Amino acid sequence: MLDLLLLRHGQSAWNEANLFTGWVDVDLTSRGEEEARAAGTLLAAEEGLDVRVVHTSVLTRAIHTAELALAAAGRSWVPVRRHWRLNERHYGALQGKDKKATAEQFGKEQLQAWRRGYATPPPPLEPADQAAAASDPRYRDVPAHVLPASECLADVVVRALPYFEDAIVPDLLAEGARGGAVLVVAHGNSLRALRKHLDGIADDDIVGLEIPTGIPYRYRLADDLSVVSAGYLGDPEAAAAAADEVARQAG
Repeated sequence: MLDLLLLRHGQSAWNEANLFTGWVDVDLTSRGEEEARAAGTLLAAEEGLDVRVVHTSVLTRAIHTAELALAAAGRSWVPVRRHWRLNERHYGALQGKDKKATAEQFGKEQLQAWRRGYATPPPPLEPADQAAAASDPRYRDVPAHVLPASECLADVVVRALPYFEDAIVPDLLAEGARGGAVLVVAHGNSLRALRKHLDGIADDDIVGLEIPTGIPYRYRLADDLSVVSAGYLGDPEAAAAAADEVARQAG
């Protein structure tokens, strides 16, 4: 049996302010830090769970969440791999904009299409803004034409799945043989992309999947990566309430 855990970062400063964040690098709030520690406590309490390897995006909110969760779980020593392909969806020109104000300006249907539509990207960054983003040192080894100016979820699936297949799956197979688990700490949309793939969720149905912050989701997988069981650690009602809070962010 292979153990895969997916953890969305704790509440960030822009989650709290209800702003589109995307690739903008913001840190956790104090609540987000507590969510990360609580996630680590859940990991430590789960019977038979032995986290051996961690994968994160290159954004601070995911990195910080992983650090706090691992410390709370007594696992700060495990190796961590980071990659931009696990970044949040790039929200283009919407980054930094208030979600409720955007709904008032463009209408709730358009906002929902941008937030949750599978194949509808937001307006792209202006060229000058895109050039500034490309100059970020964390992307210096990524070809400029690969870096997005805006993304829909379909784009995130295309960029995240190669990393899943090339980096995460080999760790799953290796740690599965040793009885260990792989933890992925990332973002709402990069994790939606992975869950769409693992659960075979249809394009039209993925709109309904909301992922709460700071609660680990555990997959038990067969050797062929088919899902044997899956669910959030801890109180399922708390996970459902947290997911509902995410759904209400756009008002």
